[in-house]
Amino acid sequence: MLRPAFPIKTQRLTLRAFTPADLDELNSFQSRADVARYLYWGPRSRAESAAALAKRVHSSSLSKEGQFLAVAVELTETGQLIGDLNLEYLSSEHRQGEVGFVFHPDHHGKGFAAEAAVELLRLGFEDLGLHRIIGRCDGRNTASSTLMERLGMRKEAHLRENEIVKGEWCDELVFAMLEDEWKASR
Repeated sequence: MLRPAFPIKTQRLTLRAFTPADLDELNSFQSRADVARYLYWGPRSRAESAAALAKRVHSSSLSKEGQFLAVAVELTETGQLIGDLNLEYLSSEHRQGEVGFVFHPDHHGKGFAAEAAVELLRLGFEDLGLHRIIGRCDGRNTASSTLMERLGMRKEAHLRENEIVKGEWCDELVFAMLEDEWKASR
């Protein structure tokens, strides 16, 4: 069982559970074509963001495999929502999870995603007791692949033309970190 003691403060960020009041700020980046470019979904309408937010509001803890923990990332200084993290509980038997992250492009290149993702890995390894955490991204998404490498995740696979996404064949990159690698990096 993982029920984070929100809010979690980092040097510049506050990680917390999503609330219904996050709709406008969440939609401000989910509605952008440049944000959705490498994701399975296209730019979201306000109604689509509201539906996605409703799932996130009810995903503030993990108790069984198949669930995901949704984490809102805001700038501590301003309270602005700038990111959306998730940790999916893939297998209780094999103690595996998967991380994902989406940030508003206005805040790219400032280290915010790495700062927040370290806390997501910590929650997975130290609080949930995972043995292995993966991250996947479209092969063209250099920002995500670079972030995962910076986090200390190792590239394990480059799957060529693995899936048809938005009507085109796409490569998929798979990164992973093991619990002992996490401990050694702390």
